[in-house]
Amino acid sequence: MSYIKDFFSNYVLMSAIVGWFCAQLIKVIIELFQKDRKNLLQIFFSTGGMPSSHSSSVVSLCIACAIGAGLASPYFAITLVLAGVVMIDASGVRYETGKQAQLLNKITKELFKGNAEEFNSGLKELVGHTPFQVLMGALLGVAVAVGMAFAMGVL
Repeated sequence: MSYIKDFFSNYVLMSAIVGWFCAQLIKVIIELFQKDRKNLLQIFFSTGGMPSSHSSSVVSLCIACAIGAGLASPYFAITLVLAGVVMIDASGVRYETGKQAQLLNKITKELFKGNAEEFNSGLKELVGHTPFQVLMGALLGVAVAVGMAFAMGVL
């Protein structure tokens, strides 16, 4: 049973998980105020959107390593590089992929508008983030890591 206690008392891991969870919860809350609501459970487990849960979780992880192990630790260095790669990817390659999916879905709808059974549900369009969504996710990650540090007695 100490494994379960060890798992839930791991400040660094809990910061990353709570960072992801908070970002996904904010996405659902934002969706509640949208005109054309989608399935909220589907939104909770989706990628893309505001704020970036990828950024939130990796920045929470990075800041938790900085607080827990120090800025000179290899854990902080590894998570800092990881956070940079994830955030650049989220706002770069993955964002462009979403824009391409939108265009391909428009083309496909036009090609198959007379033959609906041949047209599938389309490519997923919301896979990446704008730089603002990444920034908001990163700021949320910092807040979560610091809040978790106080909540778990690390600070």
